[in-house]
Amino acid sequence: MISKQTIDKIFSTIRVEEIVGEYVQLKRAGSNFKGLSPFHEEKSPSFVVSPSKQIWKDFSTGKGGTAISFLMEIENFTYPEALRHAAKKYGIEIEEDLREISEEAKHAQTEKDLLFKIHEVANTYFQEILWDNKEGRSIGLSYFKERELKDDIINKFQLGYSPEQKNAFTAYALEKGYTKEILEKSGLSIFPENTPAGVDRFRERVIFPIHSFSGRVLGFGARILKNNVKTAKYLNSPETEIYHKSNVLYGLNQSKQAISRKNGCLLVEGYMDVISLHMSGIENVVASSGTSLTTEQIKLIKRLTENVTILFDGDNAGIKASFRSIDMLLTEGMNIRVLLFPDGDDPDSFARKHPQEYVEKYIENEAMDFIDFKAEILLRDVGNDPIKKAEAIRDIVKSVSFVQNALKREVYLKEVSNKFGLSEQSLFNELDVQKQITQNQTHHVQQQHKEKAAPKLEIVPPDKEKEDPFLFEVLFMENKLVEHMLAFGDIVLKRKNENNEEYQITVIEEIIHHFEEEQYTFLVKGNEIIINQVKEGIQKDELRSGNFFVSFMDEEITTKVVDALIPLDELENWASRNIYPPNYGDNVADQIQGDVLLHKYRYIDYLIKETAGELDQYSGADEVKYFELIKKITLLKQASIRLSNIIEYSPIKGIYVDRKR
Repeated sequence: MISKQTIDKIFSTIRVEEIVGEYVQLKRAGSNFKGLSPFHEEKSPSFVVSPSKQIWKDFSTGKGGTAISFLMEIENFTYPEALRHAAKKYGIEIEEDLREISEEAKHAQTEKDLLFKIHEVANTYFQEILWDNKEGRSIGLSYFKERELKDDIINKFQLGYSPEQKNAFTAYALEKGYTKEILEKSGLSIFPENTPAGVDRFRERVIFPIHSFSGRVLGFGARILKNNVKTAKYLNSPETEIYHKSNVLYGLNQSKQAISRKNGCLLVEGYMDVISLHMSGIENVVASSGTSLTTEQIKLIKRLTENVTILFDGDNAGIKASFRSIDMLLTEGMNIRVLLFPDGDDPDSFARKHPQEYVEKYIENEAMDFIDFKAEILLRDVGNDPIKKAEAIRDIVKSVSFVQNALKREVYLKEVSNKFGLSEQSLFNELDVQKQITQNQTHHVQQQHKEKAAPKLEIVPPDKEKEDPFLFEVLFMENKLVEHMLAFGDIVLKRKNENNEEYQITVIEEIIHHFEEEQYTFLVKGNEIIINQVKEGIQKDELRSGNFFVSFMDEEITTKVVDALIPLDELENWASRNIYPPNYGDNVADQIQGDVLLHKYRYIDYLIKETAGELDQYSGADEVKYFELIKKITLLKQASIRLSNIIEYSPIKGIYVDRKR
């Protein structure tokens, strides 16, 4: 296991805004950053990152935590995997606690863990064959050199080679202790009935590893080099538990920083298109290899930018089929431009022919908006046929109907109007028709999904807290006091004792003293854990407030801490509108004092209700116990009346009658 010293070093080194910024397009909002939630579809930013507190909060889903918990959430990492990923990013050497390694090894590995590991093993193997094996150098490396790839690019994309021997990798993996079952599930090996020793899926091919957003190998693409073989030129990994091709973009791991920095993404078709553009110095490029563009892939790009330029081969026969991709990108709110390379060229060949500056200027100057692009393609063969021309214009208006922003739609329609000399009104009428067709199609698909998934009727259990107002109120105040401890725990308060003598006490100590004085039994388990940790800290002369608990690997506690440290108000950047409302915690001393009294008052009410509930049990059965309970209720009610006078409670007007809350 990773040593405690290494974990502490990782947490003290990493920056939450840098790690989250690789997945979410963040914009400065006062002292924080804001962006769209990566976990939930939304149009207004509800995702907040606090550099000063080193935490994040997603108000749309309620999730929040540290940079490490973010990696666990978005990449489905385990805690050690997230730590190792962060350590690698920041160049931190991992120290293992040797006393615990043997214990860790005893834990059963999940199938998912094994799939990730076997892909890493395969990736290393294919690279070693490419560089260190005679066949690999003479065939695989020679091919890449013929494509003019330099060593640093080959290493950057971790390109490899799988040898001609039909089970070379399979035998290698079996020798390392991996089972036939996991090799078959990974798609790396096939075990036909007549070949028990297995067959390598990618034998005699150059290898292109496919990485996740964070850099883990999920699968492979492989190209055969022989021309006289009746088999697919390119072969991809099959769908597995870790590899879903519709959720992956080739090159995104190597390109994400450039995409974010340039606020633009180039979308190409093949592996070599991505690699050649990188070699020419153009790095903000990805490919949807092995599948037509999907909504999930678009959302991956949208995390980093809303600007996409699609690069097509000049003689690509499937260009018209690409219209679907344009409509999907528009639906997701992307800004689209399209570039057609000269006949005979694709991004790979064009990038190898010309220097970086020329390629960049060509893309910038020649890329068209989707209206000009569709018009050029659709009107090529129309001639003077008015029917065909009308159909072409209808197709363009159909694409405009997918644009979500009303202002953008109007601008695009004006452009179509100017381009074809048509009235805007006729185009708006056609737009309404196309929108209705799209909505009907969407409704039909949704209806089919509903019919397939028969609804399950469930009895929803009542919310006990809300059914019992006394319980709800005391729970609310318990949570509030714990939140005060987390947010303001180390703040020193000035108080006066019964003799009017001034003394100092921290927020933590005052609230702890209140709980102990009341002999309070916590109703929320997470709060009890936090209080016990705080008490332990006091015994060690430590004040354990919010920052101490941020790295706790307990979802309930982490969420509570983040809620306390990033209140809902931080979603708004009021100062940008010259509005300066009071900040949460501006008047901590009065707030703590008032909330302690209010919790005491609510707790007494709760105890009265609970004690009254016991009366029926002892009425007529145990007279002594019955009168003890009556006495307890009387004393509690007297305490409640005294407290209501102190906090100025009115059953009609509520709490703090003469004061602003």
